[in-house]
Amino acid sequence: MSNKIVNASQMVQVRQVGDSRLHSFFGYYNKTNYSHDDTRLLANRTPIFTGDLTGTEVAEVGYFDLTDGDRWHKLGETTAWNWQMGCQLQWLGKTGKVIFNTRASGPSGPENIYPDFRSCVVDPATGERRELPLPIYVLPPSGEFALTLNYSRFIATHRTIGYPATNTEPNLELAPEDDGIWRMDTRTGETKLVLSLRQLTEHQHVASMDKATHWITHMEVNPAGTRFLFIHRWTERPEDEFCYLHRLYTINGDGSDLRLLEDTDHPLPQLAADFDPNAHGTFDYEKSPYQISHPLWKSDDEIIVWGPHDGEIHYQIYNDRTGKVQVVGPEVLTENGHMTYGTDGRWMLSDTYPDAETDKRALFLYDTKTDTRYDLGQFYTPSDLGKHNRCDLHPRWSRDNRRVCIDSVHEGPRQLYLLEIGALLDELA
Repeated sequence: MSNKIVNASQMVQVRQVGDSRLHSFFGYYNKTNYSHDDTRLLANRTPIFTGDLTGTEVAEVGYFDLTDGDRWHKLGETTAWNWQMGCQLQWLGKTGKVIFNTRASGPSGPENIYPDFRSCVVDPATGERRELPLPIYVLPPSGEFALTLNYSRFIATHRTIGYPATNTEPNLELAPEDDGIWRMDTRTGETKLVLSLRQLTEHQHVASMDKATHWITHMEVNPAGTRFLFIHRWTERPEDEFCYLHRLYTINGDGSDLRLLEDTDHPLPQLAADFDPNAHGTFDYEKSPYQISHPLWKSDDEIIVWGPHDGEIHYQIYNDRTGKVQVVGPEVLTENGHMTYGTDGRWMLSDTYPDAETDKRALFLYDTKTDTRYDLGQFYTPSDLGKHNRCDLHPRWSRDNRRVCIDSVHEGPRQLYLLEIGALLDELA
């Protein structure tokens, strides 16, 4: 092991959240589930451990009170969820309210292009609830608006993060003019299409787009709420991730000033008639030399991403204004993972996918000041859990950056765990 990789697990306390009566998880890494005072922890709870979702399975939505023995407070239920992202549950700015995706129970409104899905805002203090006309994908820190995508399109292109239809899956055009990125005001519910899939196919068009199905994923809003990033993907063979083609973009909140930061259009031998997609393991694609994945804003102008640039794949930082690209930790950050920066910009939190021999994932902190990786622990996952049902660690910072929350199955059930990292950071300060 490199002397730039340090086993710091003995300095980190790990504990499970809650009582294990139900399986608990949060989902993605790109937002914190901690309340603004770090006393409440958002989560989803379900009686099932795994399984291919049909859209009828119910998940509880609520929070654990960390000041009251992890007491569970249920805020609602939903059938619009998946194992990777949950129901996109998140705190609505600094209002103290929460927002999450739900399934429509009545007729769709005239402005709702996704008739199966909605989002719901709940005030934990009063129990007051209100429905918004579209589901959500990501919010800026202010919570003033939400960006959203077509979760039914994900079922056809990237099932892991989609929601099954209530009745019949819709027929999807390859790149329609009325589907893409929608912006919704979280106060009024007013919606606007800011970028269509058709527009993306016309932007620096390449031949591989002609017969492909197109979609957008991994949207993130910068801290100021002025620009957002996303990945445009397309493929003729949605069932095989090795056939995905990728572009990394940024754009203004109103749909102007579209910028292409990276393009991984590449040869696709996987389209050959004799290619066997079953020859690959569950996580092999996450190690593809062409994949762009898990981009996040480090600042209003900088983006951290796992992806290729100039023929090499690394953690990379892109400057959205200048286009300059800088490799991060090339000697110690050698695997794809789910990364976020702490508030001071010094520490990056991330994980790895399971090791092929041990089935364990590493959780670590990377010190940008010393170019050193500090491993916080190794967490086992069953090798047969599957692609759509897997449990990635998806590490998330507390607001004060003294704790980390992960989803894990290393002790059997699917549960949330907290890691106390304050003492380690104090020693390394």
